[in-house]
This record gives sequence, C-alpha cells and structure tokens, in this order.
Amino acid sequence: MFTTVSISDNELAARVKHEGIRAGEIIAYRAWRVIDPGWFRNGNDRLQSVFMEGYVWHPDEPASGDVRTHGIYSFRHVIRSMAEYGYTSVGDEPLLFGKVRIWGEVVEHQLGYRSQFGKIVSLDYGDPGLLEKFRKIYRVNQMPATVEFVRTRKVDNPHLASVGGASEASEEARSPLEAVLQWFT
Repeated sequence: MFTTVSISDNELAARVKHEGIRAGEIIAYRAWRVIDPGWFRNGNDRLQSVFMEGYVWHPDEPASGDVRTHGIYSFRHVIRSMAEYGYTSVGDEPLLFGKVRIWGEVVEHQLGYRSQFGKIVSLDYGDPGLLEKFRKIYRVNQMPATVEFVRTRKVDNPHLASVGGASEASEEARSPLEAVLQWFT
C-alpha cells in the first residue's frame, strides 16, 4: 500500500535545498490593499499586503520577508481584478494591482513566486483616483516630462534653416534636434 502526504507550501519551502542558482530580478504581478481612514483606523497613504495585516510597502525601501515562512508573494501572470486574484483579502478595502520586481531567494510555486525582496514597479489596475494618488506616492507609471525646444539660436547653415522651418538663414530657427524630430511627428 502507498500513501501520499500533503504538505504546505511553507513546509515544502523549508525543505528545499538551495542549489546556488542566481537568476537576477524577476518581474511578477500582485495586489495591494488601500487602507481607507475610518472611525477606528488611520489611513497612512501606504499600500499594504493583502494577507499580512499591518505589513506596509514603503515607497523608498524594498519589501522583505523570509521565504521559509511567508516572503513576498507574487503571481507569474498579470492580475487585474479581485476575480482574477482568486483570494480573499484580510479586509474589504479596495485593491490595486500591478507589477513588482522580485529578487533575493525566490521559491517558485504553481501560480507564481515567494521572494525575499520586492519593489513596486507599476500600478496598473484598480480605482482610477487611487491609482493616480499612489502612482505619485510610489513614483511609478510617471509620464516623462515633455521636452520643450526653445528657439534661441540663429542658424548659419541654409540647409538646417530650411529643415528647421525658417525661410532665411538669418531668421531664428529650431534647433537641429528639433528639426530632425519634426520628421518623425
């Protein structure tokens, strides 16, 4: 007779022998809770773990955990909603979904990973107002500043003057970079 025994992910992770393989950083997906201030709690403008009550993700430092006990959980495939998440949150607060960069010790599971370290890379799905607010706090998904070209220089080369849009070499014209970029817009 043959009997199989089921062990938890934590027990399995504790038994895994480290093979010394280093893979660098991995981009994975996860959810974060947004704590709304209420009668009995303060909102602290920080995203929190969905399961680990009180675990806060700080903007300027990586999240961390021991992979043999809990670690930083993340998914292999993108999740965009609670229905895709498939788990129940600690509370009924809104969730935001996005990408996380994970590294350090990483244990791979059927649906994703448990890692030693994690850092928010982007916030992609959830309430639009909360996304905007937390993207600023965590400095992710920020649009690069627009580059403005200033017409400050006289063009002595007649070819650059005509490419830059000036009709005569003596007129103020666009910078050579602006002239080249105009071809691509």
